[in-house]
Amino acid sequence: MYPLPFFLRKFLLLSLILLSFDGNIFSQNTKTVFLSKGDSTKNRYILVTPPDSVKIKGFMFLIPGSFEYPEDVLIQSTLPDYAARKGIMTFIPIFKTGITSFGIDDSTQNSVKEMIDYCVSAYHLKNSTFYIGGFSIGGTTAIKYAELAIQKDYPEKPKAVFAIDPPLDFERYYNSAERNLRLMKGIYQNPENIYMVNKIRKKMGGNPETALKNYYKLSPYSFTDTSQRAVKLLRNTPISIYTEPDIDWWLKNRAFDYTNINAIDGAAMINELHLLGNFDSRFIATANKGFRMPNKMKHPHSWSILNPQDLFSWFESLNDEKK
Repeated sequence: MYPLPFFLRKFLLLSLILLSFDGNIFSQNTKTVFLSKGDSTKNRYILVTPPDSVKIKGFMFLIPGSFEYPEDVLIQSTLPDYAARKGIMTFIPIFKTGITSFGIDDSTQNSVKEMIDYCVSAYHLKNSTFYIGGFSIGGTTAIKYAELAIQKDYPEKPKAVFAIDPPLDFERYYNSAERNLRLMKGIYQNPENIYMVNKIRKKMGGNPETALKNYYKLSPYSFTDTSQRAVKLLRNTPISIYTEPDIDWWLKNRAFDYTNINAIDGAAMINELHLLGNFDSRFIATANKGFRMPNKMKHPHSWSILNPQDLFSWFESLNDEKK
């Protein structure tokens, strides 16, 4: 999703903050932190903190989708504000790899870990409850981090992970995008598919026929990888995947069928996790919840399909299980 002009984002962000005023106190406090001197385009985050009257109970990394800025997230989602009311600090980052980040590659994941470690140290969050999630490729990034945190025994492991309509299986993504471009040749070829086919091929070092081992290594989930090397890492990690498989919308507006939408990855991954014994994993399929702000344009691939109250009820249920 391409960002709004900067001046419009600022205006809408100010309006959003003013609307959150409850008569006595702002429901959230926000500030932007730049980690690279002289560069405001990347390696920064917006921090949303609870009001002074609310005790801080933990923190959350909330990762934007491709071509999104942290400011866009505050327009598209009420989750940071809801989290603040619940006592959760929210970090909305742009990593060193910028807004076109691939999310699952080594350079991005190194930056994710570096920023999380920095924030834990800077805000004295060691041993605090930690959640991570995101939208689209941001959700993919969050799930990949959770896997690496277990595989490499990172000190900061998330208590729970959530993702909003993330692509997970890049073998499936590549093949479905290539198929769509072939079928649409001479009619209209989706520029996003052209962009992603080229990007995936470059990042993976080839297509699935020539570099399948790299697709298995980098993808957070792989349908054809019978070793389950990635998904097995999450057998003990609570994970929620939200999607809105509005196939009528996709057929009419993108000429996409079920093989082209991310729901297929999420459902397959959660199914395998259930079969591996992870009953704290959830697949939430919504209906008529997908809209993009500020004009509430219908689109099933949107932040709005995640209900913050549902997410936090799930978080609280995980706390109850530990009692």
